[in-house]
Amino acid sequence: MQQAEAFLTTRTEEETAYIGEMLGRILTEPLVIALKGELGAGKTVFVRGAARGLGVAEPVSSPTFVLMKIYHGRLPVYHFDFYRLSPDEELGELGFDEYLPGSGIAFIEWAERLPGLLPPDYLLVHIEHFYDTKGEGRRLWFHPYGHSASQIVETIIEAIVWRTDGSLNTQPTR
Repeated sequence: MQQAEAFLTTRTEEETAYIGEMLGRILTEPLVIALKGELGAGKTVFVRGAARGLGVAEPVSSPTFVLMKIYHGRLPVYHFDFYRLSPDEELGELGFDEYLPGSGIAFIEWAERLPGLLPPDYLLVHIEHFYDTKGEGRRLWFHPYGHSASQIVETIIEAIVWRTDGSLNTQPTR
């Protein structure tokens, strides 16, 4: 069951990555995070930040051509990209079910292509472009499905600090 949604606005790639990093710091148990957004919206940037927050030291890149990459941090990070898959793919043959969520955090770009793989408890992060008088930005919509995903959304919204000029404070608070 979907719970209350929330969104955050970013103006730079660094801010998008920072919100991902904050999420990564919060995560303590296995979870599936489905990522939705058009090409170039910032899905991989968000995952890169989250992986940093989970203690991944190696560079994170899009798994578009390999479908999945595994990174080692505080929890394992499974980074999927379903862009090249069609909805009629034979799910059993892919073998992804052992990673969803498995013992770690599974980030799935283009998860809407294979919705049958999503467990009942997951977090959907929809990243959308927008333009206004201040220029280009992103809205990161957090749609939790299930209790643990709802708690994570509540925690991340409380953890984000804004400056008086409306920009995201990416400096640690004391």
